[in-house]
Amino acid sequence: MTTNTSDSTPKQHVFEADVARLLHMMVHSVYSDKDVFLRELISNSADACEKLRYEAITSPGLISDDQAARITVSLDEENRRLTLEDNGIGMSRDEMVEALGTIARSGTRAFMERVEAAKEKEGAELIGQFGVGFYSAFMVADNVDVVSRRAGSDEASLWSSDGKGSYTIGSIDVADAPARGTRITLHLMEDAKTYTSRWTVERIVKAQSGHVPVPIYIVEKPGAQATELTDGSALWTKPKSEITKEEYTDFYRGISGQYDEPAVTVHFRAEGRHEYTALAFVPGSQPFDLFDPDRKGRVKLYVKRVFITDDAELLPRYLRFVRGLIDTSDLPLNVSREMIQESPILSAIRKGLTSRILTSLEKLGESDGEAFLKVWEAFGTVLKEGIYEDYERRAQLMALSRFRSTAMAENYRSLAEYVKDMKDGQAAIYYLAGSNLDQLKASPQIEGFRARGIEVLLLTEPVDSFWVTNAPDFEGKSFKSVSQGTADLDQIAKPDGNTSAKAETTAAVEKFIAFAKLALGEAVSDVRASDRLTESAVCLVAPEHGPDRQLEKILQGAGRLDSAAKPVLEINPDHPLIKAIAGSTIDDEAFRDDAVQLLLDQARVLDGERPENPRAFSERLARVFERALRG
Repeated sequence: MTTNTSDSTPKQHVFEADVARLLHMMVHSVYSDKDVFLRELISNSADACEKLRYEAITSPGLISDDQAARITVSLDEENRRLTLEDNGIGMSRDEMVEALGTIARSGTRAFMERVEAAKEKEGAELIGQFGVGFYSAFMVADNVDVVSRRAGSDEASLWSSDGKGSYTIGSIDVADAPARGTRITLHLMEDAKTYTSRWTVERIVKAQSGHVPVPIYIVEKPGAQATELTDGSALWTKPKSEITKEEYTDFYRGISGQYDEPAVTVHFRAEGRHEYTALAFVPGSQPFDLFDPDRKGRVKLYVKRVFITDDAELLPRYLRFVRGLIDTSDLPLNVSREMIQESPILSAIRKGLTSRILTSLEKLGESDGEAFLKVWEAFGTVLKEGIYEDYERRAQLMALSRFRSTAMAENYRSLAEYVKDMKDGQAAIYYLAGSNLDQLKASPQIEGFRARGIEVLLLTEPVDSFWVTNAPDFEGKSFKSVSQGTADLDQIAKPDGNTSAKAETTAAVEKFIAFAKLALGEAVSDVRASDRLTESAVCLVAPEHGPDRQLEKILQGAGRLDSAAKPVLEINPDHPLIKAIAGSTIDDEAFRDDAVQLLLDQARVLDGERPENPRAFSERLARVFERALRG
């Protein structure tokens, strides 16, 4: 399209192609938050300032005496207007027609093509697509005026539109235009007048554009002095040696919305095939929504210091407690900054950031165990999700993990410490999963292990029952539940040197076990003499194959297991109660049946369950008491 730049009369033009339809889509479909319009306009202004900086390298006269780039936001509550002005490169009349008359082509995009064609891309820092971002203004304005004067030109133009299919453009007196750059005036809709509030504008600017490379000023009302909102510097672009702990803390509190101090700060710049800067924080305390099922990460994505989104999934879900940002210059974007393309670059950033955070946690564990345990107590449950989900980093996450155990129930142990202290002949890392630490410590299933000085991990969180089944081993040692299958303790000696795990069973005890199998029938899968009980009379264990006792309970509670496997009832042949029942001269099968059923219910209670039939249990107990009192 050609335009007669000498004619000052405004001319009406129809938007090219299907711009009206595309504009409707941009306003009503692409952006989910109307606040984004200010971010887009500021981004475009920052682009204009960067274009001028680049062109001034070869044409210093373009800048003249006005050296410092700036963006000014002016508010006019009485007239419901918001104005944004920059002293960047500006646009000629033809450039305004080209840049603002179509969405498919943009000023920024055309400039980048020209730079690339000249092979002079280095040094040009441009963000986004002008034509796309600009039209977000019509989400809040029923009319938009754009006055622009290109640097080095003595002409200025005015572009106006209501965004409904056409626009006008014409020349204006340079006295009514910026000395250079662009002024955009939004005539706000009634329901958008809040954007003339300083508090609203300041909040949006600091949250979404606080770190663009151009200072941003605000004029609170016509005739007022401009005051600085942002200084055009970004904390994460500074060398770490120049940033104080207090500055990191203030930034963390601003980006996280929390008031504690970060436990870990990760700040680095990745260079090479992909370049980006990362600044991330591990909070000092749990966010309130840590266990929200819909909880996502809170790492913000910036491109050239302009906020793009906090919904880019830059970390795996098991690091969802991390707060921070990524700033990159080469991440590809599609039509909207909210609609980020999945790309190898994004994958590389995710991988690099995840590795750095886990490595930082490892270093904290090595250098300051007390500080690391505070992090573990706050986020260990979530980190263990990664053992189950992230095969690539499973070994690293297991090395990070800390556990309670029978060797140190009041403190934490690492798996490396566990393996180092394993007994001669011990081939597995033993664990017991449940929901209560005190109950686990008193569990009969660990008695035989305790007698041999074998450490047992005490796992009290639901996620534990999943990752131990998904983690094949740690340093060559497999994981084995002490509540499943046989204990296999014969290879590990007791402190007195005896390796035998099973107590001597008399013929009477063997006969009683055989009777118990018949009496219990389908209630259990087996009844056998125990090689793990040393103090209790009975206990329940899961069969060798399938889930262990705790995982089975979790799956049943979640409706993911139709029927549970029949447990195994283990009997301690050396326990006085078992010997007494087995050696009883009472010739009453009903009494012996009651005794067997009560032993099964006793094992259920020891396992944290209720008797299967409380009334039957009560009646059996009453009959046994009565028989005992009669002598």
